[in-house]
Amino acid sequence: MDKKYTIPFALAILSAALIGCSGNKVKQEKIKPNPLPKLAQATSLVPVFSQSVASTSKEDPLRLQLAADQGVIFLLNPNGSVSAYKGKQRLWEKRVTKQELSSGVSAAEGVVVVGNRKGQLFALDQTTGEQKWTAQLSGALISPALIHTGRAIVVANDGTVFAYDVQTGQQAWTYKLPSVQFSLRGQAAPIVIDAGTVAIGTANGYIYAIDSLTGVPRMQRRVAVTEGRSDIQRLLDITGDPVVAGQFLVTTSFQGQVTAMDLNQQMVVWSEDASSIVGPAVYDNKVFVSKTNGTLVAYDLMSGQTLWENDQLLNRNLSNPVILGSTLVVGDLDGVLHLVDPNSGLLVGRSSTSGDVRSLRVIDGQLYVATRKGALSVWQNR
Repeated sequence: MDKKYTIPFALAILSAALIGCSGNKVKQEKIKPNPLPKLAQATSLVPVFSQSVASTSKEDPLRLQLAADQGVIFLLNPNGSVSAYKGKQRLWEKRVTKQELSSGVSAAEGVVVVGNRKGQLFALDQTTGEQKWTAQLSGALISPALIHTGRAIVVANDGTVFAYDVQTGQQAWTYKLPSVQFSLRGQAAPIVIDAGTVAIGTANGYIYAIDSLTGVPRMQRRVAVTEGRSDIQRLLDITGDPVVAGQFLVTTSFQGQVTAMDLNQQMVVWSEDASSIVGPAVYDNKVFVSKTNGTLVAYDLMSGQTLWENDQLLNRNLSNPVILGSTLVVGDLDGVLHLVDPNSGLLVGRSSTSGDVRSLRVIDGQLYVATRKGALSVWQNR
């Protein structure tokens, strides 16, 4: 098995900041997050569902993603259980493993899929919660699976992509991504390009497109570059999920760039320097990026021109941005959900949950939120 060293994001930032320092003592200045700015007329979101589960390690940025299908909400507890809710009514709860569940829950095509640190993948029946099958992979599972065209597709921490038949659990194919010696503790989940193709971002700054039914590679393109001298400075991970918007595939990378690639031409259209460990959002021909320093930036989808920047949330460990209705939403380290005007970048409102926001999703017009403290919630516009 290839030897790979994973580096917590906070450690990578600290190490990079100390590169070039000398002497026996290094004074480490604690970076303080910007205080919340005052809002003249603040709007807020309405909570429609909430549930608390076990918290996760502060140093291990696992993605406690919620899922929903056919009006049912599915959530996992890191302690090893999965549950389903219809509104506030719990339909079922099943303990699936004694090991900590480490990949966010995915639900589609009648199954619910989760994974743990030991590389075990579990598929449950959506209606009953009964286990349909399990599979042993070659590494820990730290990003959600993709359920697509009868396949459950997931990436193990050693860079191997696995695909299983969602109904039987039979392995359909595997694909080995290039290995890297150092990487951040994180992995982009597979995403859908079209009915027969999935894409995966990797720790070496590449996008790989793979046939979802056969596992045959269809494309590989570099979308991020770095000129770093040290191992830390050369980290170039794509840990946030790419986004498909029409003919474009938009990616972000740590210490790299935000990039738009034309899928028809299989070439990069534009690329702008921006370090981010979370995926972008695309709406109304604009690309929205949460940079690692807490700056929110909007780019023109066609040209890459910077449309606006907002630095009011510096050092607040921003989550991935999403679009709820016509509002841009991003979470932070204190559990604050910031509402932003996507046209101007102005903060227009906020709501609060509990704990460092780890993932945001919008499903059927509702906002799904998961935090490090285990606060899982669903929100909607007023």
